[in-house]
Amino acid sequence: MLETLLPALDAPTIAVLVSVFLFAGIVKGFLGIGLPAAAMGLLTLVLPPTEAIPLLWLPILATNTLQFAHAPEKRMIARRYAWFAAAIVISIFVTSMFIADYPTALLTVAIGIAMVVFSLNLLLGVKLNIGPGRGWQVGFGLLSGTLGGISSIWSPTVAMYLVARNVSKEHFIGATGFLFLAGCLPLGAGQVIAGILTVPVLLKSILGLGVVLVGFRIGEVLRNKVSQTYFRRAVLIAFLIMGLRLIALGVF
Repeated sequence: MLETLLPALDAPTIAVLVSVFLFAGIVKGFLGIGLPAAAMGLLTLVLPPTEAIPLLWLPILATNTLQFAHAPEKRMIARRYAWFAAAIVISIFVTSMFIADYPTALLTVAIGIAMVVFSLNLLLGVKLNIGPGRGWQVGFGLLSGTLGGISSIWSPTVAMYLVARNVSKEHFIGATGFLFLAGCLPLGAGQVIAGILTVPVLLKSILGLGVVLVGFRIGEVLRNKVSQTYFRRAVLIAFLIMGLRLIALGVF
């Protein structure tokens, strides 16, 4: 049935995609973060970046829509981070429009850097001295959007900003959901213009979304049965290794 739905893919490739999205969903459900990082680190083992990146669009859009929908004080969050979101929207759209023109090595290194920054930030608990001004929001928004447009991973800099601002756990969940969601539509529009987000790719992305949601539920169940400290550290170390591998692959 899957081969009929996705005639461009053979059975082994479909099996790999299902496994990757299941793992990414489990990570997201268990940790609440890390879906793009988990998926990109593994998808790039079997697909070039320009094919792997658009596969994540629909799962990212759906999961972050759900995340922000469940957040308290949505209007307050949207007002507070309006400048951050605007900077992400502009930079992620412009950057993603030209993704088909970027050298594969640049995309590979960008994905690797995003994964390394993401994992090290959470492993080491890095905190920056960041003020509340609009300039900080715009700066981090532009950096996040540029990284997201190239790699589809813009969570590291968003998370670093919010951690540095020392927001509450509930506020963090709501703000990340809003800022991740803000980048999804312009990312998709830019990828359509670039010619990498097509109808066949959306069909594969729908398959990915279904598997991610299953994995997400599994992750939620495991959260209450497995040591979160050890699982989190193991996943982040795996992200670090995969990120370093991608950087080395792109450079050498």
